[in-house]
Amino acid sequence: MTLFGKMEAEVEIKVSAETFHDIFSCRPHHISNMSPAKIQNVDLHEGEWGKPGTVICWSYVHDGVAKTAKEVIEAIDDEKLSTTFKVIEGDMITTEYKNFIAVVQATPKGEGSCLAHFTFEYEKLNENVPDPQTLLEFWIHCLKDIEDHHLTQLPTAQA
Repeated sequence: MTLFGKMEAEVEIKVSAETFHDIFSCRPHHISNMSPAKIQNVDLHEGEWGKPGTVICWSYVHDGVAKTAKEVIEAIDDEKLSTTFKVIEGDMITTEYKNFIAVVQATPKGEGSCLAHFTFEYEKLNENVPDPQTLLEFWIHCLKDIEDHHLTQLPTAQA
């Protein structure tokens, strides 16, 4: 069994690619308002929102357990609408993974919608650590929460 892995998921959501990219690259601290049952808080530790090198800390509930993940925003690509996060501290790094990188990318798909693509690249601490399938599912559910939140903000969604 290999300790290195890569997992990907893609979901179509009714949020523009630009808005989706802006949420993850510049306003991840707003995700706790959009998905409060899953994401409790996103705090700024170093740097500025929307800038590579910024360090943020997520407080979230995954598989019924409160967890934290301190991440550095390694890259923001406004042309490809992608943001790269590297986990540097927290529950995942201490108990499951030696390295964990998440890339979040939006691809425009029609008016007001996009394909939200998550890529996880990781190195497990040992062969007993499972692939992060439940974490990928967690983020897919968060995407639906972001979509629902966005749709409630539109004037036509009130009908």
